[in-house]
Amino acid sequence: MEGMTARGSCLCGAVQLGVVARKQNLGACHCSMCRTWSGGPMLALESVSEVEMEGEDNITVYSSSEWAERGFCQRCGTHLFYRLKTGDHYAIPVGLVDGGEAWTFDTQIFIDQKPDYYTFANETHDMTGQEVFDAYQGS
Repeated sequence: MEGMTARGSCLCGAVQLGVVARKQNLGACHCSMCRTWSGGPMLALESVSEVEMEGEDNITVYSSSEWAERGFCQRCGTHLFYRLKTGDHYAIPVGLVDGGEAWTFDTQIFIDQKPDYYTFANETHDMTGQEVFDAYQGS
């Protein structure tokens, strides 16, 4: 498979994962659920084409909305993924697999829900929540 391969694990090491990303980019999600889940904007790999997980018996999945679910390690609580319930879209928190790669931060979604108390300096493609929903409904 073409793309960049990265490996990582949760904080306690009970869950190991490998991902293949089509591009070496990441995005920030500012939706209220991601900010609650991660304690701030979620910085994640969005162009993931393949995910392999070891230690799946240590993963708990939470249905966070009608369209998506979030996985975390039941031992240490590390956030492992956000995925759509239909299709194969995964968002993997970049901190899980960051081995010092030169990531390109190029997208911000749910920009209409971003609080005013922080701003990123990078030039990014910004999408409102409605634009995100429209893009995924069209695919």
